[in-house]
Amino acid sequence: MRIRPLAVDALIAVALTTVAVLLGDESVKQGWIALDPLGYALVALICVPVAVRSKAPLAVLLVVHLAWFVYVTVGYWPVVGSFGPMLTVYTVASLRPPRVSLPCTALMAAVWIYAGVISEDASMPSVIGQAAGFSLVLWRFGYVARRSIELARQLKREQDERARREVAEERGRIARELHDVVAHHMSVISVQAGLATFVFGSDPTTARAALGTISGTSGEALEELRRMLRVLRAEDGERGEHGGDAPEAPMPGLARLDEMVERVRTGGVPVELRVTGTPRPVAPGVELCAYRVVQEALTNVLKHAHGAAATVELAYKRGYIEVSVTNDGEGVIQDRVRTGSGHGLIGMRERAKLYGGAISIGPLSEGGFAVRLTLPTSARAAARGDDATQ
Repeated sequence: MRIRPLAVDALIAVALTTVAVLLGDESVKQGWIALDPLGYALVALICVPVAVRSKAPLAVLLVVHLAWFVYVTVGYWPVVGSFGPMLTVYTVASLRPPRVSLPCTALMAAVWIYAGVISEDASMPSVIGQAAGFSLVLWRFGYVARRSIELARQLKREQDERARREVAEERGRIARELHDVVAHHMSVISVQAGLATFVFGSDPTTARAALGTISGTSGEALEELRRMLRVLRAEDGERGEHGGDAPEAPMPGLARLDEMVERVRTGGVPVELRVTGTPRPVAPGVELCAYRVVQEALTNVLKHAHGAAATVELAYKRGYIEVSVTNDGEGVIQDRVRTGSGHGLIGMRERAKLYGGAISIGPLSEGGFAVRLTLPTSARAAARGDDATQ
């Protein structure tokens, strides 16, 4: 459970006030005047403003040091009022640049030395050493904290930018593959249209079959075009031009899972392929999506789960297909999922989202790792959004 910063500062203010009051009761034993109502009021004025130090660090520092100056001038034990000023110096150093925080550090050292000057029997070399030492150490701690926060923010910006680039690159690759799918559809339409024209008068049955094929193929081509335009519009909104040549090889599908599995076996990973249900034609884009997800999952096994055995399952069900890749390895894949890193994991989610599928990526309770993808078999299925889980 995370506690809000203001609540933390309020607790710190209460703690500082309590410690100061308890220490103030020892003032007489240390040779200083006892705390009276004015002394307690000044202690409260030194410690209570710390509760809003993160909202107004400079104002709090000035108020606290002014109260501490008055507290010391009256003749109370300076140590009792030193906790609030020290914390405000650290706070300003952690939130403001050195040109602001260094003068504030010097202010604390000056008040500390002033307390030594007006005190009886004070050893000034010791006082000056304490003033300079405590002030510089607190400033250094605050400065390091500020730099750490800046570096963390810079790292977060770089990670976000890298993730945006990877998503954009993956969308560009998907769009080029969809372009090839659409080109295949248009080739089929062209051939069937020529056939229908050739046999229109002599063989009406063949002509009608060709026109039916044109109708179905054109519907799928239109849907793939819509998907490609969605990808390109998202890509244009996130980045500029993306280079690279479109792949020339035919787009792979589910029929080539055997070849992929054999290649992975050759790479030294025991892989088993299981197919359940009755195989049937699936929209080319859907086949490509499933193929690429299996390909990336097996690549991750090769790279990050050395010595693991994998199982690829393809299930044909009513209205949809399920593909899963599981392995019994441990280690780096889990780390990449927990941190949200990995170009391939981003690509899996983008593909699933594009085709209205659901994908889950994560470790298994019994050990190992699994990628499970469910896709509607129709290219006209409405997108349901990315259901990727970790």
